[in-house]
Amino acid sequence: MTHQKTLDILSTGKTLWNKWRRENAEIQAFEPDLHGADLHGADLHGMDFHEADLTEANLQDADLREADLRETDLRHADLRSANLSDANLLMARLHGADVRGANLCRTNLKRADLSNADLRGADLDGAILDKANFDKANVSRRDLGEADPNTLLKVKEQRTGSVALQDVKAA
Repeated sequence: MTHQKTLDILSTGKTLWNKWRRENAEIQAFEPDLHGADLHGADLHGMDFHEADLTEANLQDADLREADLRETDLRHADLRSANLSDANLLMARLHGADVRGANLCRTNLKRADLSNADLRGADLDGAILDKANFDKANVSRRDLGEADPNTLLKVKEQRTGSVALQDVKAA
């Protein structure tokens, strides 16, 4: 499927997009291809992006509340100030993503790859972080807020007020 056709279907809204995803369940991993898509400020609330390719996509200020982002490829995506509250990012790939100032409240980040991601200013209150990979991620201590208390974080001081998370393991 062409990149433009995928964007055309996405622009029809959540109901038609999610129906198209259900009716085309045979589409393989990393489809639909939204690599590098400009979705800045888009209303993507509750949309199904399960296994989609959103590498290098511009999702700055996007509304991704309650979105299904399981196993989605978000490597090097721009998620600055995006609202990802209550989203499911189980096993999502966010290596090198810019997540500064994003709302990740109650987000499922279980087994997600956040290595080298920039999470400064992101709100992780209530986030599920079990077995997430935070290797060389940049996050300040205050950003961890009320993150899942059953998660043990091994941190290394990087600079004043900031930590690099080496690994995250369930307690």
